[in-house]
Amino acid sequence: MAETIRLATRGSDLALRQTRGVARTLERRRRAVELLEVETTGDSVREELIHRLGKTGAFVRRLDEEVLAGEADAAVHSMKDVPTEFPEDLVIAGVPERAPAGDVLVTPDGTALADLPEGATVGTGSLRRQAQLLAARPDLEVRGLRGNVDTRVEKLLAPGLQAEHERRLEAAEAGEDAFEVSPETWFDALSEHERRALDREVDTEYNAIVLAAAGLDRLGLLESLRVERLEPAFVPAPGQGAIAVSAPDGDLADTLQHELDHPRTRVETTVERTILGTLGGGCVAPIGIHAVIRGEYVHTRVRVLAQDGSRALPT
Repeated sequence: MAETIRLATRGSDLALRQTRGVARTLERRRRAVELLEVETTGDSVREELIHRLGKTGAFVRRLDEEVLAGEADAAVHSMKDVPTEFPEDLVIAGVPERAPAGDVLVTPDGTALADLPEGATVGTGSLRRQAQLLAARPDLEVRGLRGNVDTRVEKLLAPGLQAEHERRLEAAEAGEDAFEVSPETWFDALSEHERRALDREVDTEYNAIVLAAAGLDRLGLLESLRVERLEPAFVPAPGQGAIAVSAPDGDLADTLQHELDHPRTRVETTVERTILGTLGGGCVAPIGIHAVIRGEYVHTRVRVLAQDGSRALPT
């Protein structure tokens, strides 16, 4: 068996699931793989919105530094986090098949974006999603929301679940027969993320949040939550739903490309990143770009908005 490939990864549940998926693909091809967890700037500054960190690559740079220092052989990233300006000695060696690229609106009760109450509070940490939300519904109050995907879901669900739990406890203590099951039976039927939400303290009560469908799908949450798919009006971030494996240019990069690459995904994300590089931006700009191969052509949608969604900029 070939020498072990050390993969640098963030330590979040989503990042680890993505990296384990890459590892499984390599292991099926008789490659030994070791995971190396690394904390990035984006992980350590948890309460700061991404665009306020002052630079792109908040979730990428530290992983690539481990590769350049020889502590890891390759790094696994969410493609949308990878800056278009890449370290000179590294290449995007592997691009596995992309998951669904679009955004979804998540609500506690399945309410659609058009049906949210006037002035509803919607959470997102993305300037692009903020601008697209306000373009669709200028009356919304869009509030910042950071944290891992499961943390964001828990922040959304916490107020409603906590209020429901309190009502059930009060009814049980008063001897009222207001509910069909006891508080204990109700609690036992909750999912793991719902139970965590019961214990979570929140400062803001959100009517809805916007997340990437791919992240929810990889975490196994997409089917258990009440979501509305926001395509086609919401154009996703360049590379959203795709994974990028970076490595030094050389034999290992060639191996990773051969064993991991999904040609269609590489072409589509390369087009998206090329346009992004021309426009400038990244996580710090409200730019949506989505490319799809259709026959002999690559059809691309680009949407650039003012941060308040009040106008679309010419592209």
